[in-house]
Amino acid sequence: MATTFVLLLLSVAIIESKAGVLGFGIILTVTLSSCIRGKIWSPHDMTMISLSLFRFILQSWTILNMFLIIFCDTSYYEENVFVVLKTVYMFLNYSSLWSGAWLSVFYCVKVASFTQSFFIWLKQTIVSLVPWLLITSSLYSFTTALPFAWGAYSVHNFTAPLTMSNSSETGVTRKDSVTLLILLCNADIGLPLILSVVSSILLIRSLWVHTRQSNASGFRDPSLEAHMSAIKSVCSFLIIYITYFICLLLLMCNTFLPSGIGKSICTVVMVACPAGCSMVLIWSNPKFREVPARILHHTNCHVRTRFR
Repeated sequence: MATTFVLLLLSVAIIESKAGVLGFGIILTVTLSSCIRGKIWSPHDMTMISLSLFRFILQSWTILNMFLIIFCDTSYYEENVFVVLKTVYMFLNYSSLWSGAWLSVFYCVKVASFTQSFFIWLKQTIVSLVPWLLITSSLYSFTTALPFAWGAYSVHNFTAPLTMSNSSETGVTRKDSVTLLILLCNADIGLPLILSVVSSILLIRSLWVHTRQSNASGFRDPSLEAHMSAIKSVCSFLIIYITYFICLLLLMCNTFLPSGIGKSICTVVMVACPAGCSMVLIWSNPKFREVPARILHHTNCHVRTRFR
C-alpha cells in the first residue's frame, strides 16, 4: 500500500493532469473551431491539433492511471489491466512527443532564414510534408508501442519466482525483454528530442545572424520579434522536453520501488511538463490567450453579481 506522502504526491499529479487537460482542451477547441470556420487547415493548425489531441488524451489517461493506483491498487497490477494501460500510455506518449518535435521544426522552418538549398526546399515543401510527417510518426509510435503489450508482462513479473527447470534461461529472457523495452523507449524519445534540439540551435543561430545584420545596418529588423517569440517558445519546449525525458527514462529503467517516494516525485515532475507546455502555448498565442481571459472575466462578473 502507498504511504500518505506518496498518496499526496499522486493527488498533486492528478491536479497537474487536470490543468493539462484544461489547457490542451482550450488549444484543441480554439484551433478546431478556427479551422472549421475558415475551412483551411494550415500546417501549423494541423500540428497544433495533433499535439493538443494526443496530450489531451494522454493527460486524461494519466488521471485514470492515478485513480487506479490510489483506489484500486490490486486491480491496477493485474496482468491484463497493467499491459493495456502501459501500452496505450506509451503510444500516446510517443505520439505527443513527435507532434511537439514537428511543431518545433515548423517554427524553425517558417521563422529562420538560411540560404542552404535543403532549407529552401524545406520551406517550399513544408506545407505538403506536415500531414505526412504527422501520419508517419503516429504509425511509427503505434508500431513501437506494440512491443510493450508483449514485454510489459515480463517487466511486471520480473521479480516473480521461477519454478521451471530452465529458470536461469527464463530470467535471461526477461532481462533481455527489459533491455529491449528500454532501448525502444530511448530511441522513440531520443529522436524527437534531437529534432527539438536541432530546431532550437538553428533558430538561435538565425537570430544571431539577423542581430548582427541589424546592428551593422543601424535599423531594427522587424523579423527579430518573430525570432524572439519563436525562440522563447521552442526553448521552453526544449527545457520541458529534457526534464520529461529524464523523468521518463528513470521510470522506464525501474530505478525506484513500485510505490516508492522517488517514483512518485518523478511522476509529479513528469506530469507537470505537459501542463507547463500547454501554458507556454496559450500565453505565446493571442488567439489562445483570449479564452482564459474571457473565462476569468465572466467568473469575476458572476462573483461580483452574486455578492452584491
